[in-house]
Amino acid sequence: MIFKVYYQEPGNEVPIRERTKTMFVEAEAERYVREKLKDRNINIELVQRIQGAHLEYEQQNVDYKVLEI
Repeated sequence: MIFKVYYQEPGNEVPIRERTKTMFVEAEAERYVREKLKDRNINIELVQRIQGAHLEYEQQNVDYKVLEI
């Protein structure tokens, strides 16, 4: 499954919407995504499973890269 992770760097600052970044992660479940990313210095806002038309749309973006964990 592919998950879209909304996050901010660094993880110890107050979240500001304009600084939100995204990454795509391939994992079995949302729990595994959060476990693997907990060592990074990021503040995870949302982990969203994407599929179907939403996934196809995201794949058209030039910055679309999947992190396998």
